[in-house]
Amino acid sequence: MDLGIFSISLAVKDLKASRAFYEALGFEAFAGDEAQNYLILGNGGAKIGLFQGMFEDNILTFNPTDVRAIQKALKARGVALSVEADESTTGPAHIVLNDPDGNAILIDQH
Repeated sequence: MDLGIFSISLAVKDLKASRAFYEALGFEAFAGDEAQNYLILGNGGAKIGLFQGMFEDNILTFNPTDVRAIQKALKARGVALSVEADESTTGPAHIVLNDPDGNAILIDQH
């Protein structure tokens, strides 16, 4: 099962301050919209999403090419999903699950 590109989605209090901090670590913004309170930054293979006011806790994020195939595989393994993709559709969709400690995992096909 290929989960795709990994990133962490951080719930930040001040988008500009967080951007400056991560840019000091060598990250560069390559996507997102500061006016809409989110930016995606990269440094080599590392990706970080900064989101102000969109959710409360940090989220582990994967961007696969086929979220529905992953959903089927996880369900077959008995993994509980808190949000499911509509399997009758194609294209962008997402699923959400939580690890045993309650950390949210977003698997988001663009």
